[in-house]
Amino acid sequence: MDIMIATGNKNKVREYKEMLEPLGFTVHDTSELTDYIEPVEDGTTFAENALIKARGVFDHVSMISIADDSGLSIRALDNEPGIHSARYMEGYGYPEKNRNLIERLKGCDDRFAWFTCDIALIDHNGQPHVFEGIMEGEIAYEPAGSNGFGYDPIFWLGQYGKTSAQLTPDQKNAISHRGQATRKLLEFLKKEYDNEE
Repeated sequence: MDIMIATGNKNKVREYKEMLEPLGFTVHDTSELTDYIEPVEDGTTFAENALIKARGVFDHVSMISIADDSGLSIRALDNEPGIHSARYMEGYGYPEKNRNLIERLKGCDDRFAWFTCDIALIDHNGQPHVFEGIMEGEIAYEPAGSNGFGYDPIFWLGQYGKTSAQLTPDQKNAISHRGQATRKLLEFLKKEYDNEE
């Protein structure tokens, strides 16, 4: 079954392929589209932004479409960067963003943080569905690891004694916000589409 992922982000596409392709899904992404214009993400929550993206690509290709919106929230920073995670410190790379967040927490004992991922699916009837995953942890004192991307190198997971970027892909998929949301998505897809060809 073909599914369109509303992203051209190679890292996200790779993660979706790792989870979806072994189950028989063929994953497409917006890099295959020549005249697609991404919609403006002006929602106030991760779920709203995911739905805006999924609806935008569904209206363009009329194929089952999924989009996610995800980000890092840090309690001591009033839940920043939150829904602005991708646009936080625009123009700078993640090494600079990560250093900035660590610097802003200097001297702060409360380092609690969480990743949220909301995956929106527009089904073949054009109906919306949202699946959410949350991974809790803390902000590390130093970046570490090269297996992840984005904020993974500063996201400390006490149960592993490692950052998210130091986990193997299998370890990360088992506990990550995207892994949780994707498993909920897969349960839905199996139930809805398993008997259809």
